[in-house]
Parts: sequence; structure tokens; C-alpha cells
Amino acid sequence: MTRSSADTGRNGRIARRRLLGCLAALGLFAGAAQAAAAEPLRIGVNPGPTGQMADFVATLARAQGLDVKVIEFSDWVTINAAVDSGDIDLNLFQHKPFLAAAIKARGFKLVPVGPVAVLPVGLFSRKVKSAGEVQPGATVGIANDPVNAARGLRLFQKLGLITLKPGTGDDATLADITDNPKKLRFVEIEAPQLTRIMDDVAIAQQSTTFLLASGGDYKSALVTDGEGERHYALEWVTRADKADDARIRRLVEIARSPEFRDFIARQFKGVIVPAWD
Repeated sequence: MTRSSADTGRNGRIARRRLLGCLAALGLFAGAAQAAAAEPLRIGVNPGPTGQMADFVATLARAQGLDVKVIEFSDWVTINAAVDSGDIDLNLFQHKPFLAAAIKARGFKLVPVGPVAVLPVGLFSRKVKSAGEVQPGATVGIANDPVNAARGLRLFQKLGLITLKPGTGDDATLADITDNPKKLRFVEIEAPQLTRIMDDVAIAQQSTTFLLASGGDYKSALVTDGEGERHYALEWVTRADKADDARIRRLVEIARSPEFRDFIARQFKGVIVPAWD
């Protein structure tokens, strides 16, 4: 049986329409891809060291033709939510333990794509110069997010003011204190706000990020967890579906440059150290 010329013509027109539809869809896809590429790569940071580092990397990137925009956030919650929602492309403020806790708590689809630098955490005071000067019943401050609270508690143990259960790690809480001879009263505050309570507490945990941003002196620390502890290396963090994005990968490579390493050494004088080999 042979097809009629009418059938053949009709089928040809349908095929052409389908082809044109596919070409149009491809054109729209290509246009969307080009529009996305034309948008700057958006990086979320906190004020202070992470912002300064991101600004320097952005300058290097722009010199190589990669447009980058650095956006400041004042907290550690919305900055991850903004990446997860696609409002920004990646952020620089957190280490892997903090990211793991945020993912567990909020279900973020985020992944680390490259280490940047280690920012120590320490205990600081405007009222005492040593653990021996701390009065019984004194109020002290630590971060209120799980991982950094544990980090602060280990510093109080390192200073000799409390004892924690053996083997406690990034999940340590106030309930893990087994000995508190001076009956210290711990208050848990959002990490960015800890610099604001220094006059109200005997000792407060401080992140280098916010300490330096507020004009604090790192050398005045009663104790720190040390420079270069890569367990706490800050990472570039993006959405899982963007982990292989060519622009993000390019930015990570730019951030491994000798120029950036020199900037960190010059700007932070050994307090903050690079975390890539």
C-alpha cells in the first residue's frame, strides 16, 4: 500500500513544525544559558576577613574576565538559605562541621567545593587577663550554633575552667560539662553578636571573622584553638547542582593563586592562614 500525496504532505508539514519547535526550544535554552552566563557570579560573605578575601579574589577574577559580585550578610543563617534558594551562587564563611550541622538542621542541598583559609576562634575578655582572675559565678558567652558552641566549650576546657566528658567533639553541649568548679554561667548568643556582649560578661568566645571586623585585637586572646587547624578550614560552598559549574570551578582555581596566598599573609599576618596545598 502506498501513501497518498496528501498524507505525505501533511506528515511533512508536521515534521517541519516539530523540527521548528525543537529549534525554537534550543534557541530559548541557549538564550537562557547566555543570560545566566552574563550575570555576575554572586558570592555571599560576612563583613571582615571573609569579605576582604572574597573581594580580593573577585578582583583577580575580574582581571581574567570573570564577573563577580560580593554580597555581605550579617548572620550565619540567611547566607546559606540564599545559596540554597539560588539568590546567590556560593558563599564563604563556614567550615565543613558547621555546614554539616546546617544541612542536618535545615535540609540544605549544599556542598563544599574548595578550602580557602583557617580562621581561629578564641576566648577574649575586657575584665580578666587570666583564668585565675575569673570570679566564681561569672557569666561567660559562647556561640549558640551547635558546632561553634562545642568549639567554644573546648576552649574553656583548654583554659582550665571546665571539664568535658571524654571524647566530646563537634557535638559537645553544656550537658557534656562534667566539672565547673567556678560555677560559670554560660549564655549562648548568635556568633555575630558575641562582640557586643564583651562588657557584660567575664569572657566571651569570638570568631576571628567578627573580632577583626569589630576592631578587636587577636593577640589579646586568653586562649585560641590555633592557626592552621584544617578541620575548621572555611570552604567555598554552593548548591549541589552547581558544584560542577564552570564559572565556580574557575573561581576556586583563581583562589588558589600565589597572589591570593600573598594577600592572606600580608593582610592577616599569620593569624589567618591558607588551607589549600
